[in-house]
This record gives sequence, C-alpha cells and structure tokens, in this order.
Amino acid sequence: MRLPETAGRVRRFSTAERMVHRATGWLMLLCLVTAACLYLGPLAQLVGRRHLMVTVHEWSGILLPLPLLLGLFSPAFRADLRRLNRLAPYDKRWLRAVRKRLASPRERPAGKFNAGQKLYAGWIAGAVLVMMFTGLLMWFMGLLPSLSRTSAIFVHDCLAWAVALVLVGHLRKAYEDPEARLGMRTGYVSRSWAALHHFHWLREERARGEAGDVDEG
Repeated sequence: MRLPETAGRVRRFSTAERMVHRATGWLMLLCLVTAACLYLGPLAQLVGRRHLMVTVHEWSGILLPLPLLLGLFSPAFRADLRRLNRLAPYDKRWLRAVRKRLASPRERPAGKFNAGQKLYAGWIAGAVLVMMFTGLLMWFMGLLPSLSRTSAIFVHDCLAWAVALVLVGHLRKAYEDPEARLGMRTGYVSRSWAALHHFHWLREERARGEAGDVDEG
C-alpha cells in the first residue's frame, strides 16, 4: 500500500486523529475559560452565572478523557499513542540540540513526533489525570476523608496555572508553524516540510509503502 498523497502532499493524520485532537482542545478550552470565570474576580463579576460556570467546568473536566477513549477504536490513533510513548535514539539528539540552543531542523531529527511533543503529551496526560482526581475530591468531599478539600484545591489550582502556561506555549509553537497547523486541519502536509522536520517518519512511511508494494507483487 503506497503512502497516500494529494498533489505532492503526504497524509499525516487520519480523520479520527484530527477529531480527537479537536474535541480534546475544545473541552480543555472550556475547562480553562470556566475556571477563569470562577477564580478571577473581575471576570467572575462580568460573566456572573456562577452555578452555570461550575456545572460546565465540572462536566467538561469529566468528559475530557472521552475523545481519547473513543480514539482507541482507530488503528491510526493507537499507532500514534505508541509513537508518543517511546523515545527513539534520535530523540536524544533532539533534546541535546535544544539544550545547546541549536534551532536548525537538521540538528533536531524527529520521527512523526519530536521529543518535545512526546514530553508534552506525557506531561499533559498526567496533568489531566491529577486534575480529574483533585476535581472529584472537591466535588465529592467524602470520597477520601483522609485528604482535605483545601489540599485538593491547592493542587488543582496550582496545576491549572501550569496547564494554562504549557498550553500557551503549545499554541505559540503551533502559530509559528503554519504547515503543522494545516496538517492538523486537513490531514496532509507537504513532502518537503515532512522531509525537513520529520525525516525519520517520512522514511518509515516510505519503507512501509515499498514493503506493501513488494507484498502485493
């Protein structure tokens, strides 16, 4: 099976992968916006409707893992999870280049996801789990009597600020790379961009396509 292409472009993400990313993004945005409306005094006074904000915040947090769980039905999404969960030898070179402030894509080799994206995915997954756990402790105060509501609120609030800062960095990186945004929006990227920023992924896909051709022959 050949690598799918459209007018010189390479298929990077399936529809399922893009929908998971989009749905997770909207739910995360709802969590952050409603949290801001609850905890920032001027914004809370401007918006009002505290009970509605609390309800939307709670349920958007509870539903946050749902897109990922539904995405597990997609083979392409499961394959990407395996990629994100594994650091390749060239990822170490990517991290060394970051430490040395080497910005050239040639100095930062990557597969389908670079080392920074893998670390970000792992961190945000862990943060979401902790946020859900502390949120449930605040919602159901008798769930774990040994842990105080004050402690849960402290951890939840501190982590919320950390998530907000990390997401701002994620959005800034996306803004600086229009081709990456196009790939997430349409599923396709240019072959030249893939060769420059994700060479190892492009080589793996090409090898897989050639192996498919041999099997069919």
